[in-house]
Amino acid sequence: MAVETVYQHIVSTPEIAGGKPRIVGHRITVQNVVIWHEHMGYSVDEIATQYALTLSEIYAALAYYYDHKESIDQSIAQGEQFAEALRQKTPSLLAQKLYERAG
Repeated sequence: MAVETVYQHIVSTPEIAGGKPRIVGHRITVQNVVIWHEHMGYSVDEIATQYALTLSEIYAALAYYYDHKESIDQSIAQGEQFAEALRQKTPSLLAQKLYERAG
């Protein structure tokens, strides 16, 4: 008999947030919550206050993350790699102007 884990506050739909798991009724993804909490050091209370979420929603997102840690960590890493590639390809206009003024 298979046991299915249910996340009351988490949903995934292809047409919203690229199908990434998110908090029901919001466009806030589990990945967003993880980045704010685990990477940026926001407390659960800070996230709840800043984004008008309930503590239950945030804890559900974190529970989902720990049950799917490998795939979400991989998605975060891919996003960081993509952002870094864009930074490398797109020079800073401000840095360019400062360089031109100094030269």
